[in-house]
Amino acid sequence: MDTGKKKMEGKYLYRNVCSILITFLCTFSFYVVWYDFVEDNNQTGHLLGRGNLIMAFAIYMGLLIFLFHNLGGFAIGVDRISKIMASQVISLFLLDLLETFISCAITGNFRFWHLFAIRYLLLFLGQSFVICFLTYFLVAIYRRKFPPLQVLEIYGEHKKHSYCKMDDRPDKYHVSGHVSYLEGNEKIIQRMQNYDAVLINDVPDEIQGSILKICFDLNKRVYFTPRISDIMIKSSDNLNLFDTPLYLLRNKGMSFGQRFFKRLLDLVLSAIALVILSPLFLVVAICIKVEDGGPVFYKQERCTIGMKKFWIYKFRSMIVDAEKDGKSHPAGEKDDRITKVGRVIRATRIDELPQLINIIKGDMSIIGPRPERVEHVQKYIDEIPEFKYRYKVKGGLSGYAQVYGKYNTSALDKLKLDLIYITNYSLVLDVQIVFETFKIIFQKESTEGFSEEQQEAIMDDDPDDEKVPGFSDHDLSRKD
Repeated sequence: MDTGKKKMEGKYLYRNVCSILITFLCTFSFYVVWYDFVEDNNQTGHLLGRGNLIMAFAIYMGLLIFLFHNLGGFAIGVDRISKIMASQVISLFLLDLLETFISCAITGNFRFWHLFAIRYLLLFLGQSFVICFLTYFLVAIYRRKFPPLQVLEIYGEHKKHSYCKMDDRPDKYHVSGHVSYLEGNEKIIQRMQNYDAVLINDVPDEIQGSILKICFDLNKRVYFTPRISDIMIKSSDNLNLFDTPLYLLRNKGMSFGQRFFKRLLDLVLSAIALVILSPLFLVVAICIKVEDGGPVFYKQERCTIGMKKFWIYKFRSMIVDAEKDGKSHPAGEKDDRITKVGRVIRATRIDELPQLINIIKGDMSIIGPRPERVEHVQKYIDEIPEFKYRYKVKGGLSGYAQVYGKYNTSALDKLKLDLIYITNYSLVLDVQIVFETFKIIFQKESTEGFSEEQQEAIMDDDPDDEKVPGFSDHDLSRKD
């Protein structure tokens, strides 16, 4: 067995051990609380039987594994520490909330709900502290024991900067070598021997296919940015009707049932959120008004499904007349137009909450591609014709590109992320994105503003020189 394979198996073993340890600690702490309650309040003693104890134990552990697995609470060494901890806290909150009702059902007496609620709230706080503290050390041990993968970049004629994004995670990757595909397969194979993985960065299709086969033969990990057609193909079904592989792309969009339940959830959840958050709305409105006396809300024309135009509502986070010249001025990383209150509500995404009104009106959905400004949409479509694919569904308060991208993610990358959502839509995916949205509040990089170069690209008014931020002519010509 080669060294690289041993290293990967060691990583998987360590993660599994960590997952088992976390599961045991959480489940055992629940068992202690549950047993203590039953012993104090179960006068007949029937709930102290082995079967009932095992049932309570198994239900909790099963739900814990399901939530932690799907929300990323077990992702030791995979995600950033802040994201893992956020996943764990959200998972534990949901789990202990569910157990309040499950425990009432098992005891057959809902008059105990307040006692369960208090105990499980204290349990949640204790579990969150212990598990987050433990996770910090588990991740530290992982990073010390398993250094970042050494990655070889194979680049095309126009060198792109995808490797810079990988280097943003120095705990996982280090792109320490670079070679042009023009060097030939023999030279590339020779270089590969000293690396754990390969990054294929914008090389011609036929060359990429050749490199993929080489990596498969050498058992080397491969990273590459998918083209739009790759994303579509990934959502296809495999048909075994003939003696040759056949893929089917249905391209049918959402079914009637999916549209119905999505709209129903939009209405119900938005109405509940508006009621619950009304005190927060009042506090934010007062703070905005007190700071500079300007209007509380800000509206802007955006595009939603079918390129339909509508007015989107937000809490005002910039000075009055921030775009008094009538032109689009995307927020920079240190933009002096952002107010003091604005910096807080933008960082926590509170400025987006008035869009719950847009959702109730039917302009938007809770989850979907973020609606772009009207003037940007046509510009992006001119540069990337496939950008119009984002408008096969309603725009959303949050979306796939919002939770896995950044505020300053390029138009092409946003398109690819949103296409993953559109071509793989399900209500389960919507629920997952809702929880991911809560997690990104803890990620500072998700709200990074545009750099000066990106702002200049957006603001350039010369029709002969308009470019999508962050992309060259070559990038756009090879977008698919």
